[in-house]
Amino acid sequence: MKLVRPVVPILLSFALLAGCKSPQKPGVAADPGVMTINGAGASFPNPIYSKWFAEYGRVHPEVRVNYQPIGSGGGIRQVSQGIVDFGASDGPMSDAQLKQSQQKLLHIPTVLGAVVPVYNLPGIQAEIRFAPEVIAGIYLGDITFWDDPRLAAENPGVKFPHEEILPVYRSDGSGTTFIFTDYLSKVSPIWAQSVGKSTSVKWPAGIGQKGNEGVAGMVREAPFSFGYVELVYAMQNKMTFGLVRNGAGQWIKASPAAVTAAAEAQAATIPDDFRVSLANAGGTSSYPICSFTWLLIPETSANPAKGKQLHDFLLWMLSDGEPQAAAMGYAPLPAPVAERLKATIARVK
Repeated sequence: MKLVRPVVPILLSFALLAGCKSPQKPGVAADPGVMTINGAGASFPNPIYSKWFAEYGRVHPEVRVNYQPIGSGGGIRQVSQGIVDFGASDGPMSDAQLKQSQQKLLHIPTVLGAVVPVYNLPGIQAEIRFAPEVIAGIYLGDITFWDDPRLAAENPGVKFPHEEILPVYRSDGSGTTFIFTDYLSKVSPIWAQSVGKSTSVKWPAGIGQKGNEGVAGMVREAPFSFGYVELVYAMQNKMTFGLVRNGAGQWIKASPAAVTAAAEAQAATIPDDFRVSLANAGGTSSYPICSFTWLLIPETSANPAKGKQLHDFLLWMLSDGEPQAAAMGYAPLPAPVAERLKATIARVK
């Protein structure tokens, strides 16, 4: 028996290993007849990208798209260095980043998403209105109690408790934070000067939590807390989120239609490279805390066959993928933007 005991686990381990596939190396398909295209980047659009890539693979079984949601910064870095075939980001690359890239990259807007203010106010059923200056004031540490007159003034009839607000923010670098701080920089000169916009900033007040799930978990568990998460996440997890006053002075609750309205309001001024901020966009129906999310596609791929497949996928995305966006909590591209995008996609080789 002494000889058998060590053999059994070894054989079992071998059997388990034999039944499992080894991690696939980038660019190597298990089936030599299948081309694998590797991408990495933003986690914000990962749910719809996963759906799109799976459906495209069913229509085109000769292609498999492998996407890793490692964050916008990681996506920019890896596609710039040629580690992956394409990247993804919730914030447009800067001029300096584009110059540092080893290949010329095109920004391809895919869908639009929103960031919403979530809160935990025990005993209050009314939907709370959050003015831009109030949201900025909470994270600047200037508005510290729920019954602050600046918050109460926009919510007549709501009896706020005299309880301290616990601001919750993302401790990890994220596109969600970029969208949120881009908005705060647009509506608050103090924020723009003292904090600024980035995937990660030095927060003047609050407590950090990792990921949407971390922020959401803290807001759920901590009475009188306040935070920000992606609209998709808030919808899927049935979280309470407030209305925000937009640039036209209208109180808007986030929805795919309200996010598309923001893009439509700026459609005529969107530059040809599609690097644009939609924060606090004009238009009476526009939700103000929103953004495009982009695929970062090499204009000329190192592998022409992969370039052709990327080109074909992007056209499929416009025709077959966009109609799926709203059902998943994202906003589809406005028709004028989608039409203009065809000329950029034609450059992908």
